Amino acid sequence: MSNNIAIKNTTAICSHCGDTCMDESLISNETAFCCHGCKTVYHLFQDNGLRQYYDLEKNPGNSLKQIQQEKYAYLDDPQVLEQLLDFSNETIARISFYIPEIHCASCIWLLENLHQLESGIQQSTVNFLKKEVYITYHPEVLKLSKIASLLQSIGYAAKINLSDLERKERPAASKALYYKLGVTGFLFGNIMFMSFPEYLGIDRVTGNFYFQLFAYFNLILGVPLLLYSGWGYLRSAFIGIKQRQLNIDVPIAIGMLSLFGRSAFEVLTHTGAGYIDSLAGLTFFLLLGKWFQQKTYHTISFERDYQSYFPIAAN
Repeated sequence: MSNNIAIKNTTAICSHCGDTCMDESLISNETAFCCHGCKTVYHLFQDNGLRQYYDLEKNPGNSLKQIQQEKYAYLDDPQVLEQLLDFSNETIARISFYIPEIHCASCIWLLENLHQLESGIQQSTVNFLKKEVYITYHPEVLKLSKIASLLQSIGYAAKINLSDLERKERPAASKALYYKLGVTGFLFGNIMFMSFPEYLGIDRVTGNFYFQLFAYFNLILGVPLLLYSGWGYLRSAFIGIKQRQLNIDVPIAIGMLSLFGRSAFEVLTHTGAGYIDSLAGLTFFLLLGKWFQQKTYHTISFERDYQSYFPIAAN
């Protein structure tokens, strides 16, 4: 592992985190460390078959010089455990930790191989976007406080605060949106089916009765499509106009009303089949985009309150 040392102007670089090494007693021909913490972690990885950690990234570790030695005994309190654990029984417990130091592929690889450092850990999975690690362990073999101490010792201290005690899993999208997507998808499919005579080019003279019948069916299905599926856009546009502000929903609402109005005129006057199919497609894909937006916001959350800045326990 001699390639882990870079010498620039006789300055040694830490083999673990890449910081400048000032203590000559921690510098050798093959390795150099900025502190005893980095040296301990480096040899811990070497002794447990985790040398690949240093092959994925150059100096991937986090400096341990400034890490505060926290006491994690409070994590073994039954009341705290009940609120923190995602799931637990006699043989399996699952905990989610927020670790802001996660920043590269080496971090992911190391945190997903924690079982090699501690036999009580059964599995660990990293969510890189949320900077969270999900750890499954045996509660009778291993205490949660020891897991937190292990993470801190390798430079990935978990941030645990008051908000974690009251956290509730938020759905990726609201139930109302799922209902609207289901109803809109049903209407979209049926409206497209009723529009087949137009798409297939059937002779309007011989099949005029069916043309008009399907057109009326589409118009009827277009009413809940406009007033239920598209109500959110219509309401938002109305509020914006009432406040003399043009928001992004105003042109959408104008398009919906224009399509429905034109379609109603053509169907009632027997001059055409209307554009209810286009209205259904527009509404369905708008709602699909809103679902994707909510799911993205769920992945990257910026919600923080005062509890996010207070630890659960303090000395």
